[in-house]
Amino acid sequence: MNPIESKETYKTYVDKKSPPSTIVKNCFNAFWVGGLICTVGQVIFNICKERGFDAQMSSTIVSILLIGISAFLTGLNLFNKIGKFAGAGSLIPITGFANSIVSPAMEYKSEGYVMGVGGKMFTVAGPVLVFGISTAIIVGIIYLIFNTQSITLV
Repeated sequence: MNPIESKETYKTYVDKKSPPSTIVKNCFNAFWVGGLICTVGQVIFNICKERGFDAQMSSTIVSILLIGISAFLTGLNLFNKIGKFAGAGSLIPITGFANSIVSPAMEYKSEGYVMGVGGKMFTVAGPVLVFGISTAIIVGIIYLIFNTQSITLV
């Protein structure tokens, strides 16, 4: 058999065995679920603003509530189903971070709440927190170095 014929035969075989691409459907699902999560966040933000909170406090409340809802849904094993359906649409907003922290912890709940859930929760959160704190310190030092004119020593 000629090498070109074998490549074509193999391509035909792979095309027959491969499932049809659902990229358009996947993108659509990610788009509307991610949009729905962001819309829920915007509704919470607007409610907070109506109640008299400033923009910064409203944003904080939105983040806390979305993280809490995501962690709760992960504990009920519902967020994983949403993630399977929506893909990146549910994982890219802040809800995905909460899911990535709670999921490993839930796998080890049979080992107890302290050593199982508590210990494994920081398997993912630990490196993220260390990176975030380290980056904040480095950025703060750089900011301090380049903005020394505004600092007045008494």
